Amino acid sequence: MITENIQLIERELAGKARLIAVTKTKPVSMLREAYDAGSRLFGENKVQEMAEKQTQLPADVQWHMIGHLQSNKVKYMAGFVTLIHSVDSLKLLQEINRQAAKHDRTIDCLLQIHIATEETKFGLSADEAQELLNAPELDQLPNIRIVGLMGLASNTDNQDQVRQEFRGLKELFDRLATIQRPMLDFRELSMGMSGDYRIAVEEGSTLVRVGSAIFGAR
Repeated sequence: MITENIQLIERELAGKARLIAVTKTKPVSMLREAYDAGSRLFGENKVQEMAEKQTQLPADVQWHMIGHLQSNKVKYMAGFVTLIHSVDSLKLLQEINRQAAKHDRTIDCLLQIHIATEETKFGLSADEAQELLNAPELDQLPNIRIVGLMGLASNTDNQDQVRQEFRGLKELFDRLATIQRPMLDFRELSMGMSGDYRIAVEEGSTLVRVGSAIFGAR
């Protein structure tokens, strides 16, 4: 079933966006099945779970941290993480830079933008993101690269609202992409999950984070 689901979604994406298989809470056996079906981008919410699974899967898996990230957890994944989707402060960027330097790596990051109506979602406002991208302190962070934005749409059946939220994030992406600095390379827009990835792709997403539509409901 996992293989069929991945193939179906990949056909729908038609090369417009890349599929991240969200593997949180899933056993390694399921991840191996997704790997055998061609998946190489795996997304985890918890650093510890990602670090445990990383040692049990082939080296060509690209690990994406998609959950809220605390500074004190960065060290556990700095040696291997491909992309951190959930950066929401300068302080977190500074810690990612510090840990990346220990591994002689540059870690790609996305700024998480708050686009949903729910108060519980993390993320920066548009103004805060702009301020962060212009902060002089970024010049002291040679081991990070900010490659775009991530956003979570409201948990609602109102597809027009979801579309508006995604469209607004794409407009912000286009605006911020004009800022020219050495550590900025805007090319990824991470938006869309199992319930709304089709809308997200229509609105310009380059990365969709899909769990239940691949692995079934938790």
